[in-house]
Amino acid sequence: MKALNLNFGQTRLWWLIVLVGILLVLGGFAYWFWPVAGYAVASQLFGWLLILAGIIQLCVAAGPNTPRGWGWWIAGGVINMFVGFMMVRSILLSELVMPYFLAFIFIFWGLEAIVSISYRGTGKYWWLNLINGILLCLIGFFFLEAGYLSDMWMTSFLASIAFIYWGFTVAMTGYTLKPYNDK
Repeated sequence: MKALNLNFGQTRLWWLIVLVGILLVLGGFAYWFWPVAGYAVASQLFGWLLILAGIIQLCVAAGPNTPRGWGWWIAGGVINMFVGFMMVRSILLSELVMPYFLAFIFIFWGLEAIVSISYRGTGKYWWLNLINGILLCLIGFFFLEAGYLSDMWMTSFLASIAFIYWGFTVAMTGYTLKPYNDK
């Protein structure tokens, strides 16, 4: 969902990516039908994923092949771990701030997809990045509205829609990785 680019290459394990997409769609529908339990679980999972992302960022910054801007990697890793620990520590806090974090992430991914049109070149499917970016920005703005209203039901509904959309995007991307000579 983050970057819809239909020119990745080919792999024999394309079906694993399609399977992940299908599981995301199923998880989105489960979240849709059981929003209260899903909201508490999703907020805690988001906190643990932030901790994991922070650890990975710190490991990348401290590794032998240090990327350019390694200071930003360290700062991002520390911030992610701090926010993740705060969310895991308190379920109430994580449920209150989750819509704002999701809004920020979706708006960032949407703007990244829209801006990526200019530096990835205008290929045959440039318009898919544009549509993907617009949809991600819309979902992000709806998350902002849900957080402002402190509406758990709207946040759960939007998160389920995001999971379903993300699952379809991942499954379509996985299908494009299928080798041509694979029977």
